[in-house]
Amino acid sequence: MKLYYHPVSTYSQKVLIALYEKQITFDSEIVQLFDPEVKANYEKIYPIGKIPLLIVEDDWKIPESTIIVEYLEGNFEQGTQLIPSAKEAARHVRFHDRMSDLYLNDPTSTLLFELKKAEDIRDQDKIARACKYLDLSYRYLDDKLRDSDWLMGESFTLADCATIPPLFYAQQIHPFGDYANLTAYYKRANARESYEKVLSEALPALEKMGM
Repeated sequence: MKLYYHPVSTYSQKVLIALYEKQITFDSEIVQLFDPEVKANYEKIYPIGKIPLLIVEDDWKIPESTIIVEYLEGNFEQGTQLIPSAKEAARHVRFHDRMSDLYLNDPTSTLLFELKKAEDIRDQDKIARACKYLDLSYRYLDDKLRDSDWLMGESFTLADCATIPPLFYAQQIHPFGDYANLTAYYKRANARESYEKVLSEALPALEKMGM
């Protein structure tokens, strides 16, 4: 089993957290998509050219972070159970995963890219929309975490795998402010072995990015 990924990619980090939580052994290859030659070679493996990508037995290619985690949960019993067996609880986990992708991860990426531009060419409408969604996400997460350590209570799940990685970038460009529960949640995440390992692996690339 081989994972194609990049250590600073939030969607790659979602999968890495899941792999470490489930204590799965895997091979990996970092894909530098900004390198034209690397990108061209990778597109021979996966023409869409997105990461992460998991290749399993019989050269079966599994793209998209959530689908990869679903595969891992369905095929490996060891480690943390990331998707509950109960249908209703599983639905809630998948809902939070999707909400984090759409209204936390994607706005964070948009804001990061816009803020890297010279001020006079930034798209202010995109910035305003991204900040709006981040504010809504922060408020929702802070309320959700009022009485629990993790998004689904005391169990660490796919919802946390999806939510934690973008918070690293989000809190630097759009601080958490007075959202104490969200701040405490991210501190707990930093102390969790799986995410601690993900961050340590990303650190060299993050330092080059000035983050």
